[in-house]
Amino acid sequence: MRYVKLPQENVYEFLERLKNFGKLYAPVKISEKFYDFREIDDVRKIEFHYNRTIMPPKKFFFLPRETMFKFSISKAEYEEVVENVEPFVIFGLHACDIFGLKIMDTIYLDEFPDKYYKIRREKGIIIGISCMPDEYCFCNLRETDFADDGFDLFLHELPDGWLVRVGTPTGHRIVDKNIKLFEEVTTQDICNFRDFEKKRHQSFRYHEDWGNLRYLLELEMEHPMWDEQSELCLGCGNCNLTCPTCRCYDVQDIPNLDGDTGVRIRRWDSCQLRSHGLVAGGHNFRPTKKSRFMNRYLCKNAYNEKLGISYCVGCGRCTYFCPAGISFVRNLRTILGFEEKSCPPEMSEEIPKRGFAYASNIRGEGI
Repeated sequence: MRYVKLPQENVYEFLERLKNFGKLYAPVKISEKFYDFREIDDVRKIEFHYNRTIMPPKKFFFLPRETMFKFSISKAEYEEVVENVEPFVIFGLHACDIFGLKIMDTIYLDEFPDKYYKIRREKGIIIGISCMPDEYCFCNLRETDFADDGFDLFLHELPDGWLVRVGTPTGHRIVDKNIKLFEEVTTQDICNFRDFEKKRHQSFRYHEDWGNLRYLLELEMEHPMWDEQSELCLGCGNCNLTCPTCRCYDVQDIPNLDGDTGVRIRRWDSCQLRSHGLVAGGHNFRPTKKSRFMNRYLCKNAYNEKLGISYCVGCGRCTYFCPAGISFVRNLRTILGFEEKSCPPEMSEEIPKRGFAYASNIRGEGI
């Protein structure tokens, strides 16, 4: 891998030149507490030290709402809507969000690639940036706190600039075309990089082994946590909308007023909404709020075989943006036994039979 240094005095000039490679998006502060990825006119408004954005970067590749085709009933024909996607640059992704995109790639770029997603991934340039965790971050437990790939460039903070890792041929072209803005990496830069990474690692709130979590979730299907926490849930779907790896969508035909023509759209869906498990005939595979609540925890902690990690990257968005104040990580730690009252004595005799509840509970039966 190639390494170069971007001095602090050249940072804004570098950001300005990124616009030559496509429309520039980066994190900006949109309120007292919140940040989001927005199109950048003034590069000095870019936030380098933020913890999380409201919307994950998946929104640039998997649109919240998009038109798939137009149709005419009388003509019995449809016309595909082909969007002209121009190159664009997303600056400031944290490692966990880069892993989020890698997970999305395993879904939408598998043996049957989603062409809408694929064209945007091909046009997008990813530039990552290092960060310091807050109390909501647990990406270290998910092994997503340091990205080896999935980016064109990745910037690591130094006292007087940024150590830059070059990850792709596109990243090499960006550096080569702006080579005068960069310097060679010195021994002191390496020491500073090592110190920053050590400090970052020590700043995480939790340092535990979560390797058996997905099995304990299956075994603990009757843990009282499910009743207690699902009762608090508003069923709003905010956790899904802010999650960097939730990938469910709904497809709808929207007719025009003429009753003949219309469009087919797809839009983000949420497993926390009652309509998500509803099928023809009126049957609902997850009819209760508790069954939907449990489904999300099982889904997010399932194992992605292609990447060897869970579908949760530990960004903390679902907790930070939950209007009901539900802590995803605290609930998982309860199942793992790290929180108090995680396994009361009166439950110990029920452990053998709880293991057989998995198949029926995941279908929403008897909940």
